[in-house]
Amino acid sequence: MKFGAVPIDEAEGAILAHSLKLADGTRLKKGIVLAAGDIEKLVRSGISDIVVAQLSDDEIGEDEAATQLAGKLLNDALRLDAASTGRVNVFAEHNGLLKIDKAAIDRVNQIDPGITIATLADYAEVNSGRMVATIKIIPYGVSGAALDQAVMALGAESVTISQYQALRIGVIATQLPSLKPSVMDKTIRVLEQRLLLSGSTIIREIRVPHETDSVKSAIDEISAECDIVILFGASAISDIGDVIPQALVQAGGEIIRFGMPVDPGNLMLLGDLAGKPVIGAPGCARSPAENGFDWILQRTLAGLKVSENDIMGLGVGGLLMEIGSRPRPREKPAETSLKTAAIILAAGQSSRMGVENKLLATLDDKALVRYVAEAATANSELDVVVVTGHEADLVSGELGDMKLRFAHNGSYEEGLSTSLAAGIAAVETSADQAIVLLGDMPDISAEMIAQLIDATKKASPSSIIMATHNGKRGNPTLWPKAFFPALRAISGDVGARHLIGENQEKVVEVELGEAASFDVDTPQALKNARNQRS
Repeated sequence: MKFGAVPIDEAEGAILAHSLKLADGTRLKKGIVLAAGDIEKLVRSGISDIVVAQLSDDEIGEDEAATQLAGKLLNDALRLDAASTGRVNVFAEHNGLLKIDKAAIDRVNQIDPGITIATLADYAEVNSGRMVATIKIIPYGVSGAALDQAVMALGAESVTISQYQALRIGVIATQLPSLKPSVMDKTIRVLEQRLLLSGSTIIREIRVPHETDSVKSAIDEISAECDIVILFGASAISDIGDVIPQALVQAGGEIIRFGMPVDPGNLMLLGDLAGKPVIGAPGCARSPAENGFDWILQRTLAGLKVSENDIMGLGVGGLLMEIGSRPRPREKPAETSLKTAAIILAAGQSSRMGVENKLLATLDDKALVRYVAEAATANSELDVVVVTGHEADLVSGELGDMKLRFAHNGSYEEGLSTSLAAGIAAVETSADQAIVLLGDMPDISAEMIAQLIDATKKASPSSIIMATHNGKRGNPTLWPKAFFPALRAISGDVGARHLIGENQEKVVEVELGEAASFDVDTPQALKNARNQRS
């Protein structure tokens, strides 16, 4: 591929390397193949030479290459979107566990730096509609020979989903005077939430004294009715000679493994009774926080047989976050405040506003973008980053006197997600959480931003804090650091909507009133805002 500037009269049929704004106000987007009409427009705009990519005869264009490669992954569990800017995203069609042939993916990524595949982790739990992989061709074209090698390295088994099955779950809980019934009531509710994605249901629960004979009798009674037996002990299992393991053996079952290299989750028991899985849940399974019990339960619900070797291989990545229910936490965290960044998205082209850049439009003699910038910088502890793109010089010039910094998004035309990724990239090494603000929301105040930050102090560390108006979700949104990689990986112009949909249980809503839904996105909205303030 030849890449570089060429005289305008030699550019027809070449690929435009960078987007251009023409004299008549129209734009030519990067990646287009320049036609005769495009050349005429460029000449009329006074452009004499232009940076292009010119593919050789043996090279394949980015979209065609991405489409060919993605096609080799296709199976009944996946769907593909259409190629755009050299990218094809891959989505789950079922709820279940993602299975990745790491060797195949690695082989593809070793062939040519311009041919890439990224996936979620092996055994990641996914729901239907979630993006599980993305193919990206980085240059405007790649060698046909390299593409052929990559296509040969993949198959329909390279990325698959072990689909969840709707199974019947039997629960046995032991009781001691020290254990309140309300604890087990809560445990059942937490387990029901874990089963939702699979469609599995608890068909029966039996509570018995914490004695071997009583547990053995309960196993005998319940096992014929269910597909999986889960046992919660009033006292944690300490040895294979303890109450729950011995009850399983006396009922005719076998112990596959006691103890796992996942923390929380060390004291988990996995057994088998006439081909049915039996799980002795560790104490941490009473908490909704992720723990080793989740990993074994998910595989079992997906119809995967879990062996002792499988459990022994979970140690790398098996150190999970601390949960509050542990009787002896590993280490008391230091009392430190979280470092918060504010990301103001101000890179868009304001297409619904016509020719005017809405962020520079004035409201009460003040540029629209200054309102949210002033609200964010009012908190001296916030690291404020403004993401620029369209008319970056004008936007940064408007805010240049304020205590903030800029991150330029050169790919702003590809959608909101690229601006979000640029903002996250600018703060991910220094911030523990980031509040994402839109530059066209003038009614968001410093006090409202403080409300969202204060909400994190009462929520779990993995919570997503969302502003609402009369219960309807709006903006801003505050994201914990754990979501930064996912935020950088999204694509298109829908923002992080799918991440919120996939993590509904982590959303904490904060009512801010009309400010959370009011934005100035059209000439009429700007006129209305001016009238209201006059």
